[in-house]
Amino acid sequence: MQLQDSIQQLPQTPGVYQYFDIHNNLLYIGKAKNLSKRVKSYFNFTPELKPNSNLGIRISKMISQAHSLHYIIVNSEHDALILENSLIKQLSPKYNILLRDDKTYPYIFLDNSQKYPRFDITRKVLNSQNISYFGPYSVGARDILDSIYELCKLVQKKSCLTSKKLCLYYQIDKCLGPCELPITKERYQQELSFAHELIENKKKLLKLLDEKMQFYAQEMRFEEAAQLRDRIQRIEKSQIQSDIDFASVENYDIFAFANNDKRAVVVRMFMRHGKIISSTHNFLQINESYDEDELYQRILLDFYAADKPPIIAPILIHKKFEGIGLIEEHLTTLFGKKASIKVPQIGEKKQLIELALLNAYELLKQEKNKSNTDNLEVIQELFSLEKIPSRVEIFDNSHMSGVATVGAMVVYENAAFDKKSYRIYHLEAKDEYQQMREMLTRRVESFAKNSPPDLWIIDGGSTLLKLAQEILFSYGVHIDIIAIAKEKVDAKAHRAKGKANDILHTKEDFFKLKSSDLRLLWVQKLRDEAHRSAIAFHKKTKLKLDQESQLLSLHGISMAKIKKLLNHFGTFESVKNSSFEEICSVLNIKDANVIKKYYK
Repeated sequence: MQLQDSIQQLPQTPGVYQYFDIHNNLLYIGKAKNLSKRVKSYFNFTPELKPNSNLGIRISKMISQAHSLHYIIVNSEHDALILENSLIKQLSPKYNILLRDDKTYPYIFLDNSQKYPRFDITRKVLNSQNISYFGPYSVGARDILDSIYELCKLVQKKSCLTSKKLCLYYQIDKCLGPCELPITKERYQQELSFAHELIENKKKLLKLLDEKMQFYAQEMRFEEAAQLRDRIQRIEKSQIQSDIDFASVENYDIFAFANNDKRAVVVRMFMRHGKIISSTHNFLQINESYDEDELYQRILLDFYAADKPPIIAPILIHKKFEGIGLIEEHLTTLFGKKASIKVPQIGEKKQLIELALLNAYELLKQEKNKSNTDNLEVIQELFSLEKIPSRVEIFDNSHMSGVATVGAMVVYENAAFDKKSYRIYHLEAKDEYQQMREMLTRRVESFAKNSPPDLWIIDGGSTLLKLAQEILFSYGVHIDIIAIAKEKVDAKAHRAKGKANDILHTKEDFFKLKSSDLRLLWVQKLRDEAHRSAIAFHKKTKLKLDQESQLLSLHGISMAKIKKLLNHFGTFESVKNSSFEEICSVLNIKDANVIKKYYK
C-alpha cells in the first residue's frame, strides 16, 4: 500500500518523480508538468494497483518492479526538465537512457579587436563582440590550429608581441615579425585571410600539409614528416565525406540515430557556411531502457548542456519526439534567441538528415563486423549484473611505506581502454582501506560532471567491495561492482608462492574460476591495467618527492623531519600552502622559518 498511498498524495504541480524497487535501487526518473496526473497515468487502480495496460513493454516492466515513489516539487516544467536531466546523469537509473558523450566541443576563434589578431581555441562564448568562431570540432581542432601556424606567417604566441624583439619564428619564416618590424595591417590581413580560407577548406589544408610532409621526407627529416602524417590523419577523421555543398552560407547542427537489436549509435554533424566541417558519434547498449523519444531528449540536452554555444545554428533531426516543444523552449532560454528544431521533409536539408542516417547505419555495420574478444553478455550472466558493462571503471592505489600515496582509475569502453578518460589521484589517507574510500568518494562526487559507468572493478576483496557499496548507497547511486583479490594461503597471497589464484567477489557471491577461464582473464586484464597505471603514477610522484626532499635537505631540513611533514600534510604542495603556525605545530620555529623562506 506504500506506493499507492504515495501516488494518491501527489500534488498537481510540476516536479520530478523517482521509482525505487523493493531493495531501494533507483529504477527510473521522470519529469511532469502535473505530478499527480502524470504518475497516475502509469497505473490501473482497480481492482488492485497494477501497470496501465496501455503502457509499452519497457515502462510496464519498470512499473511492475516499482515498490516506492519519491518526488521533488519545482516551479515550472522547464525546471523539472533541468532537474531530471541532472539527476539522471548523476544517478544513472536502470530504466533511463544515459549518454556519456556530454563533453563540450572546441571552437577555433579569432579576436578581431587585436592589432595583430591570432587564432586560438575556446569551448565557450567569449566576452567580446569582435570574436569570429569556427567549429565545433569533434577531433582535430588543435591539429588544424597547429597547421595554420605551420603554413601562415602569423603571430605565433601570445607573448610574442610583448617582447618587441624578433625571435626564432621570424628566423624560420613562420612570422612576419610585427613585434619589431613595421608590418602594415593590410599585409597581416593577407595572412589572416589565407588562414581563414584553410580553416574553411580542409581539402586545400590537407593538400598543403601533404606537400610539406613530402618535402620533409625528401629532406630526410623523417620525424617531422611522421608528425605531419599523424596530424593529417586526425584532421581527416573529423569530417564525413560528402558532396553536399550549399551555395549559401547556411549553418546547421544535425542529429540522427539508428539501432539494431543490441546497439544504437548517435551521429552528430555540423554544417558551417554550407559545408560539413566535422562530425562525431557514440554507441550505447540496447536493453529494456531503450526509448527513442527519451534518446532524442538526452541527445539535445547533453550536447547543449548548460552553456550557450559560440555558434547558434538551426537544429535538424530525423523524426519528431515527445517533448520536442519543451526542449525547444529550454534551448530558447539557453541561447537567448529563438531555437529552431526541424524535421526536414524535402530538399537539401532532407539530404543532410539522410547522410547522417546513412553514416549511422554504416557505423552499426562496422561495429557488428568488428572482431570483439569480449563476450559481455556472458560477463553479465555470470556475475548477475544489472546492465551489460559497456563502460567499466577500474580502481587501484599505490604507495611505499605511506609515501607518495596515489590512486588510479582506468576506463574500459567499447572493448578498448579509453586513456583520455583515465584519472589519477593524490591521496592523503595512510592505509589502503581509507585510500580506497577517499578515491571512490571523490569519483562519486564527480558524477555530476562525468556520469557513472555500468560497472566498477575494485582491486581488493570482500571488505573493499562492501566499502564501495556503502559509498554508492550513501549517494543514492546503484552501480554493479566486482572486487578481485588474490587467494590467500596462511595469510599470504598465492602470487608470493608462484601462482596467482584470483577470487572474484560480487554483492551476491564469490567465484573461484580456472586460471584459463576467459571471464577471469577479462577481469584480470582490466585490473592489471589499473595496477600498471597506479604504479606508473606512483613512480612519477615518488621521483618528484625525492627531488623536493633533496632540495629541502640542502636547506638543513633532515629526511626525518621531511617524513614528519609528509605524514602530517600528505604532499609537498600542502606543505607549501600551509601557514607558518601549521608548520610550527609539526616542527620547531627555526625549521618553519627555513621552509617558508624556501617556498617563498
